[in-house]
Amino acid sequence: MKILIVDDEELGLSRLKRMLTTLEYTDITQAKNSDEALNAIKESQFDLALLDINMPGTSGLELGYELRYHQENIAIIFQTAYSEHALEAFDIGASGYLIKPFSIDQLKQSIERLKTSKNNTSDLRLMSKNGDNHYLLKPEQIYYIKADLAEVILRTSKGFSYYTQKISELEKKLQSHNFVRVHRSYLINIDKIKDIETIEQSKLRFSFEGITDNVESSKDGAKFFRDSYSTI
Repeated sequence: MKILIVDDEELGLSRLKRMLTTLEYTDITQAKNSDEALNAIKESQFDLALLDINMPGTSGLELGYELRYHQENIAIIFQTAYSEHALEAFDIGASGYLIKPFSIDQLKQSIERLKTSKNNTSDLRLMSKNGDNHYLLKPEQIYYIKADLAEVILRTSKGFSYYTQKISELEKKLQSHNFVRVHRSYLINIDKIKDIETIEQSKLRFSFEGITDNVESSKDGAKFFRDSYSTI
């Protein structure tokens, strides 16, 4: 397991690294602030980040959003001397929350819990971004997805946001969540479809419950949809 630990206090970093080493985790990268942490995640993939919340400048909570944006599948455990941030931490999608001073057994239990839940695809969340705003989205909140170069645009009832993954990769991830590829540039959530209209060249135009947007399929996408669902 590759672990990133972030704490602005040198003693906190040293103690946490010592505990992890005792638990036989040796692939550990240290960072004293958000800039160092973001540089690290741009250079390498991590399985887990252990973040101190109360840091000067960018807080651990804000850093958590940024890390999940760059690597959406990274597990996060927050550590802090205060408990008032727990709800916000779990809104970010934290796998654990440790109150300082925590014991090595508490740390071990938190890591073991995230190992157990890591492959639970029913809890899939996508961390997207629009400007300075971050969104932790469930698949069922998304109407459709549009390809945009090396990333995609996610459409929800609240508007549009960006997710850093190619549409072909996201298609595989969302196969079990009722998303279907109807065009080289579009994935749609079939549970959100309101109406389907046949247009020129036997293509399909999809409208959705709750929004006014339409998505038009390609000819191949329309054929695939008809063959798959036998509803048109």
